[in-house]
Amino acid sequence: MPTFSRHALAAMSIVAASAIGCAGANAATLEAIKESGTVRIAVANEIPYGYVDPSGEAKGAGPDVAKAVMEKLGVEKIEWITTNFSSLIPGLQADRFDMVAAEMAILPDRCNQVLFSEPNTSYGEGLLVAQGNPKDIHAFEDFAKKGDLKVAIMAGADQLEMMQKLGVDEANLVTIAANADAISTVSTGRADAYAATSLTTSGLAKQSDRVELAAKFTDPVIDGEPVRSWGGFTFASGNEGLRDAVNGALAEFKKTDEWAEIGKTYGFTEADLDGSTTRTTEQLCTASD
Repeated sequence: MPTFSRHALAAMSIVAASAIGCAGANAATLEAIKESGTVRIAVANEIPYGYVDPSGEAKGAGPDVAKAVMEKLGVEKIEWITTNFSSLIPGLQADRFDMVAAEMAILPDRCNQVLFSEPNTSYGEGLLVAQGNPKDIHAFEDFAKKGDLKVAIMAGADQLEMMQKLGVDEANLVTIAANADAISTVSTGRADAYAATSLTTSGLAKQSDRVELAAKFTDPVIDGEPVRSWGGFTFASGNEGLRDAVNGALAEFKKTDEWAEIGKTYGFTEADLDGSTTRTTEQLCTASD
């Protein structure tokens, strides 16, 4: 590995920051999108948040709401792009798409890299374990208390930070590229459980009899507060115009029965729907680490 002076590293950082800033500045405005007739929206193929089914149709809480929002904004066509979750923010920064509809959790460190809409959804956490739950796992904290347990997390997901804050040893963390890898990772014993949102783990449990949801799951408590996430649409830094337009259309759409029905279709509870209005993006972006 080559070594660099502090001056060289500083210069490289400035160049990188400038490149990201330029990408944001070059991101398509709503006017440009309407003129072209097409908006590029990315998903991470994560059920039920945002995915493309075998027929090529985009579905999920993010895409279904995004379709309604874009219709309100007069955008005729959506080009759906699928990528790994960990590539969503870099993709926005590199102008590979205009918007993300993956219900990405709004977190301060992410707010330093991209722009978020106001929350569209709210959701809790869960654990996927092997059938019969042989290791008797019921909480994220179990991985900190029992040093021989391994937990899988998806690359780029905020469960990593949760585990770190709970004191889970890095050696006990198993990173996977996508949710689709979780069932085999847990069922073969590569990890004793997969940590993700309650909706993600519930959906995975329905796909195979080799795994199940951890029963009597206890929500993780971090910094004295039970963990709940708020998901929103994501945009490149500097593209406030598109973000603000989406916020306006989203606020109106959330007042409709159609918005609530979309959430319920994908497994969101009344508590989740109500919870989506209890925090603003400004509050979530400035929350204490």
